[in-house]
Amino acid sequence: MNNFLAALSGILLSIMITLNGFLTNQYDSYTASVIIHMVGLLSIVIMLIVTKSKIKLQKGTPIIAYSAGALGVITIIFTNLSFTQLGVSIPLALGLFGQSVSSIVIDHFGLLGMRKDKFDMKKIIGLLLIISGIIIMMVL
Repeated sequence: MNNFLAALSGILLSIMITLNGFLTNQYDSYTASVIIHMVGLLSIVIMLIVTKSKIKLQKGTPIIAYSAGALGVITIIFTNLSFTQLGVSIPLALGLFGQSVSSIVIDHFGLLGMRKDKFDMKKIIGLLLIISGIIIMMVL
């Protein structure tokens, strides 16, 4: 089930980037980002109401964990800016590459409380395949 949800997340991400790009073409990147996040806030509030869930903040949560929201805003703005010049597939592919490199570093060193998962040859091969795919998409 988790594999399915991860794949579905990737599908939704490409649709989201396309729709975000349309908004960016209609407005500027910052206005589009505000609209995107307002709609996102409204959506989660509706989900909370429908599911009768409550927001429960935990004491002792590291302050850095809350920076994920700011990173989300920055990610959307950067993607919106690159979408206008690169389309959908290249920003997604470059984003995958960036995610792969940063996750390998996080895993290797056990950063942000993650368990250590040492860097090995399989990961080098995976990165080379991603880079090859990006080069092929950009050149051909």
